Amino acid sequence: MSESSRRRPGSSGRGESGRGGAGRNGGGRDGSGRGDRNRKGTSSSGRGQGGARAWSRDPSRRPERGPRTEEQRRYDGPEIPEHITGKELDRSVIAQLKGLPEKLAARVARHLAAAGEVIDSDPKTAYEHTLAARSRASRLAVVREACGEAAYAAGEYAEALSELRAAKRMNGVTAYLPIMADCERALGRPERALTLAKSPAVQNFSAEAKAEMTIVEAGARRDMGEFDAALRTLEHAPLNSKSRAAWVVRLRYAYADTLLAADRPADALEWFHRTEAIDGDEITDAGARAAEVERLIG
Repeated sequence: MSESSRRRPGSSGRGESGRGGAGRNGGGRDGSGRGDRNRKGTSSSGRGQGGARAWSRDPSRRPERGPRTEEQRRYDGPEIPEHITGKELDRSVIAQLKGLPEKLAARVARHLAAAGEVIDSDPKTAYEHTLAARSRASRLAVVREACGEAAYAAGEYAEALSELRAAKRMNGVTAYLPIMADCERALGRPERALTLAKSPAVQNFSAEAKAEMTIVEAGARRDMGEFDAALRTLEHAPLNSKSRAAWVVRLRYAYADTLLAADRPADALEWFHRTEAIDGDEITDAGARAAEVERLIG
């Protein structure tokens, strides 16, 4: 996963579409569902031929509305908690939203902030928040990126790939490539994942982003049954780095897991222990895996 994805949807500093505006909730130009007040049978004063106002508060006179469509539900999005203001976003994201009308920008910002708050605990709801933001501002790359990353977290891999491709076309950012490659894997297309892993842009990635792409590349090799190639891919990465950063932990864990899949349990045990030794935040279950392998070896 790209560095930006850990910063929550819309947080990377990474267009205004106007979709879903007037008339979406009832058909009138002002969105109120009242329609044209000067229709046949209604005077300019708003009174019908019988003298009663055509938009009377009398419930019997109100036009019935059908259930909301899927498009309307998506546009509305989940309810936004009152404590979320939108100011929780990075300044760079807020700056990108300033091209929108003020009220629209505020609504989009709140949906993005709400998505960021729940993406770990409730990725499905986070994704729905980003869809609501996209319905209002689909021409902003930061919104499409947020939508893609939330879709990825929710396991909606085809949608994630589509949204991140759109964001990349808009802003030229290549940091999405590891997530895009992992989506290709999840969709059963490891060859496409390998193509993305070989992109020249990877050479300019940060150490963390390179590690993520290496893990995805090795996973694609495993998907294809090429365990030796997967191990070689990981062995070219800085497995012996003295850093305790999360990306080093994840590299070591991937290597240990691949060793086990390649039927090398003794080597796998060593690397599960080496992973556990630097995993102070317990982002992996290396300790439990080591115990399992010890029982396996006997």
